[in-house]
Amino acid sequence: MAILEYLSLKPYNTFGIDACAHYFCRVQSKEAILHVIQHELQYYPKFLIIGGGSNILLCDDYDGLVIKNEITGIEITKEEEDFVWVKSYSGTVWHELVRYCVLHNYGGIENLSLIPGTVGAAPMQNIGAYGAEIKDTFDELEAIDLQTGTSRTFTKEECRFGYRESIFKREEKGKFFIYSVTFRLSKKPLINIAYGDIQKTLLEKNISIPTIKDVSDAVMEIRKSKLPDPKELGNAGSFFKNPEVEKSIAEHIQLEFPAMPRYDLPDGKVKIPAGWLIEQAGWKGKLVGNTGNHAKQALVIVNYGKASGNEIWQHALNVQKSVFEKFGIRLEPEVNVIR
Repeated sequence: MAILEYLSLKPYNTFGIDACAHYFCRVQSKEAILHVIQHELQYYPKFLIIGGGSNILLCDDYDGLVIKNEITGIEITKEEEDFVWVKSYSGTVWHELVRYCVLHNYGGIENLSLIPGTVGAAPMQNIGAYGAEIKDTFDELEAIDLQTGTSRTFTKEECRFGYRESIFKREEKGKFFIYSVTFRLSKKPLINIAYGDIQKTLLEKNISIPTIKDVSDAVMEIRKSKLPDPKELGNAGSFFKNPEVEKSIAEHIQLEFPAMPRYDLPDGKVKIPAGWLIEQAGWKGKLVGNTGNHAKQALVIVNYGKASGNEIWQHALNVQKSVFEKFGIRLEPEVNVIR
């Protein structure tokens, strides 16, 4: 296995940050990652595993080993009259998995179309969009212990999914290499068009009885209209999580801002769109040096071509500070900041 030295990571992160990896390697099989665990990791003070690089912000050069996951493939592991279990290896591009399932009419992840990144990153942060989350269809995953090289299966309960998080972002962070993920999908799909923008898009197309392909197409159209393409404008999608606050806090804010969008949660808390908070704080479309917040979606921080990771991170901190000063709400980054 080749270990490369001093490689630019610009092609491997969607922010387009020109940070340098002191050491870099690719893994394309289970045998390859086991080789790295058994023969390489002992020589490096730290390591970073990347897939599509779509949810990271590199603030500086990385003085350790960057491991690029390129283990790909999709297969059916079990099938019943109403359900099918689809296993995808972790380096597979997420949208390629969605396309495969839509093509075969396996329902459950079509609302998650066009989310950037790889399959392995999906359960780490319980990706979600347009009324769906990974946990809704997740069955199990196989992970490899990065100390011992042994394999372990994690059930849905063991992953402890939360809002944009899992055990792999908390207690088990940096301890496992996610090798494959299995989803339980429906062969008789129930269409999820509860999200208003999907209904509106389908109505504009005169589609009254949508298929999962119709939903997938609608989601892709919405995402393309609101979010910048990382190939054209560096970004990592939503930079912050939507905050969940006590009902009393939400009602206090709503006294001053009656039109504030809100989503009442089963536990009594209220979710407020982070993009709305950022927009009210004056950041939407604002350019600061080589970075800023996107003109169509304030929640997306972009790299206008020459921004460093530190410049983007400082901008994010300024956004966070101003939202806190205006609303008393501290936004939590969704992006994994590597410092």
